[in-house]
Amino acid sequence: MFSETVSNGFDCEKGGKMKLLLIYNPFAGHGQAKKLLPKVEQAFQERGVEFDLALTDYPEHGTKLAAEADFRAYDGIVAAGGDGTLFEVLNGCYRNQKKLKIPIGVLPIGTGNAFARDLELDSSNWMEAVEIISGGKRRKVDVGRFVTHGQTYYFLNILGLGFVADVTKTARKLKILGNISYTLGVLYRTILLKSFRADIRLEKRSIRRDCIFIEISNTTYTSNFLMAPEAEIDDGYLDVTILNKVNRRRLLRAFPKVFTGEHVNLPEVETFKVKEISIETSDGEKVLTPDGEVLGISPVQISCLKQDCEVFWK
Repeated sequence: MFSETVSNGFDCEKGGKMKLLLIYNPFAGHGQAKKLLPKVEQAFQERGVEFDLALTDYPEHGTKLAAEADFRAYDGIVAAGGDGTLFEVLNGCYRNQKKLKIPIGVLPIGTGNAFARDLELDSSNWMEAVEIISGGKRRKVDVGRFVTHGQTYYFLNILGLGFVADVTKTARKLKILGNISYTLGVLYRTILLKSFRADIRLEKRSIRRDCIFIEISNTTYTSNFLMAPEAEIDDGYLDVTILNKVNRRRLLRAFPKVFTGEHVNLPEVETFKVKEISIETSDGEKVLTPDGEVLGISPVQISCLKQDCEVFWK
């Protein structure tokens, strides 16, 4: 899954001690993160890691905290929460006025931890993440960049539109149920199933499709779905999955295959590896869902920034 672009430690001029900015979402995991905080603090302290704690209080607060931080004071920044918290921290890093790049640590204590899963981190074992971050080793990973109506954002996991975006919107309302919320979202949205027409530019190739969804993946997983089984997080490419028009019965019969990645072999599914892709929809604007968030609308231009971000990894 990874190339061997590895850094063996962190540059530190503070007497050999690592110092982190810990951006912590206390509402993650249906509030369980708040109860876990004293243990997380103790775990870092026991490993001799200094940190400044910044709690998020509202949506996009993580972006603001990361954007306004003085990165010269830290050896890394930690996103403690789910994929949404990581998305906010990532975008804050790219907006930071100091233009410095520091590694991002992933502490998966939220409901959705798809990116952490590609790092082979189990959200039920947050202590392993603390160990990895404290170890200081880093790897470079790709970052997806997308532009929607003049606004630029970044993602590490996925960006979808169509059926997958509709499912995400429904799942967010059922978030208290955990990952099963996505499965319930699929079943509900199947009842309202409708295809849409899209003009897609895949670098130098243009195609037109009547499709159910388009998913652009930097990682293999979307929630607990193995959406892009061939995706590699540091290869300089994004994996595109298109489900062309199908009826409800066919969709429900095919649905279980997405858990194993076998859906890519279905005749209705097309896959591509690209560095750039642009999408225009002729049936009206389609909502975008980057990393499980609901943000932006079509048309959209997406590109892969090869190994543009470092993450703490063993």
